Amino acid sequence: MGLITTLIKKEQFNPGIVGIFTNPFYFSRRGLFLAMTELGKDLSGKLLDIGCGTKPYEPYLSVREYIGVEIDTERSRTTSKADFFYDGKRIPFGDSEFDSVLANEVFEHVFNPTEFLTEVNRVLKINGTFLLTVPFVWDEHEQPHDYARYTSFGLKHILQQHGFEVERHTKSVTNARVIFQLINEFIYKKTYVNNPIFRQLLNTILISPFTVLGILISAILPSNEDLYLDNIIVVRKVKNV
Repeated sequence: MGLITTLIKKEQFNPGIVGIFTNPFYFSRRGLFLAMTELGKDLSGKLLDIGCGTKPYEPYLSVREYIGVEIDTERSRTTSKADFFYDGKRIPFGDSEFDSVLANEVFEHVFNPTEFLTEVNRVLKINGTFLLTVPFVWDEHEQPHDYARYTSFGLKHILQQHGFEVERHTKSVTNARVIFQLINEFIYKKTYVNNPIFRQLLNTILISPFTVLGILISAILPSNEDLYLDNIIVVRKVKNV
């Protein structure tokens, strides 16, 4: 049982074939992993991961120093791998301290984007790199702290307003898999049970058939760049704000 649990946990953020049958978020997590490992090559030096959670992408990023920070809550202190905790407003580091900043699936939970981006700008060096991922099509989650969805145009505009210049941008999952990921998310929420074994059994029986179907149908239908799960964007700090 321990081996199975370890395997399922490994498939959470980098799902492969096993993840098709065990991970209800297979399409989303697979898309993010591929984008992160590609655009993450732009990150270097001393990196700050804001809202780091369990630092799932740390093994795949070639940086000199990796520091994670989380909002100070009872949950984050017990479940995250954060090195530092803060109040969600002022990032607890000095000006121009980092070469790179990462915020993975965090920005939608930021109520005041100007305050957040001003702080990111402050702790990042001039010409430093900021990698941001944020959902475009996704249901409300981590309620009540889910505040926004951004189009690619809106995201680029707000970043440029806060001293950043867009270097690279991609969209994850731009085909029929979007629809099947939403179906899987719906089933997952409506059949959720606390028992992890029973929950995994339900995932395999009820959700994996839609995952397989999504893979097959997306191989037939064309992509649609206007409908996608996530924006992944790399920007460079060009000025202080």
